[in-house]
Amino acid sequence: MSPARVIAHQILLLVERGGWAGELLRSRTAGLEARDAALAHELVYGCLRLQARLDYLIGQAARRSAASLDPEVRQALRLGLYQLLYMDRVPAHAAVWESVELVKRAGKASAASLVNAVLRRTGKEPAAWPDAATELSMPVWLLERWRRHYGEPIAHDIARAFLKPPEIFVRIPSGMPPPGATVEPTEIAGCFRWIGGDRGGLKIQDISSQSIVPLLDLQPGLTMLDLCAAPGNKTAQALEYGVRVVACDRNYRRLAEMKPLGCMLVALDGEISLPFRARFDRILLDAPCSGTGTLGRNPEIKWRLKPEDLAELQARQVRLLRNALQVLEPGGRLVYSTCSLEPEENEQVLEQVLGRRPEKILRRIPGRDAGDGFFAAVIVST
Repeated sequence: MSPARVIAHQILLLVERGGWAGELLRSRTAGLEARDAALAHELVYGCLRLQARLDYLIGQAARRSAASLDPEVRQALRLGLYQLLYMDRVPAHAAVWESVELVKRAGKASAASLVNAVLRRTGKEPAAWPDAATELSMPVWLLERWRRHYGEPIAHDIARAFLKPPEIFVRIPSGMPPPGATVEPTEIAGCFRWIGGDRGGLKIQDISSQSIVPLLDLQPGLTMLDLCAAPGNKTAQALEYGVRVVACDRNYRRLAEMKPLGCMLVALDGEISLPFRARFDRILLDAPCSGTGTLGRNPEIKWRLKPEDLAELQARQVRLLRNALQVLEPGGRLVYSTCSLEPEENEQVLEQVLGRRPEKILRRIPGRDAGDGFFAAVIVST
């Protein structure tokens, strides 16, 4: 059995139970050879991105829905179909045999014949998918939302962008890549598109994420509050400007991992209150959100998110923004940002707290702009 396929099967089962693919892949492929680790990454993310297509094909061949199958069987079939249809370098017999072995190893030997039959019946994609949601591998409700808010052409472009692995961008503050690295500059200072070569210790950070800190108009000596700071990518970017940063997060473990940055760290829940007597010249509120702008790198979100989650997230975002504004220096600047495409987490939060939309808004849309989907608004205190 290929270790990459065994690990991919295990990870997909854990993701179905609530785990996060990225974290699981980092921990479980650490000891694999580079080739096997790369295969495990492609299998996991490929199955998650194209899940709706794969489940439709399973239903057609098995004459029962993928949802009705045991999780171990369902994930083995997704893995097998993904390899057969979307990975040219994988021999068909290997994809079939190993998928059958996976269900046996998982204690589902009675399903081995079903897995074998389904995979042998499905040799190619259909001439036409039954609907756009299946073709674009999106939940119907989320695709319909995007159609209403952005129009059908843009909504479909967003969904298509999420079917592909995201581009890699790195942060190089000096502008000088290390020897052996091939990069391409972008419109954002210090942000480079990764082309290839030796990445060394370069920090991966999406271009949309790197577009937020410049909105703060940072100057040396200013004080800055980073309210939801972990994992610290934007904090590190802000420190390049010579500002004095206080970085906060309610997750103590993730906050502790930011110690090498050398700034003040405070564990707190910004939804409750902010225990600061002094006010800050600059505040970054990169609010916790649904993450619908990051479905290319976090495809499990689209199968996990529910419409009712947006109201709960909005309530949290409103509390955070109201508290943050209380500690903003008069004449100071606050940037509110999310990696969400949903109005409830963006414009509606600002309208609820401010009673208006700020004049300066940044919106990055996948399929139109490079990188993740992002929203940011600049609020200047009076």
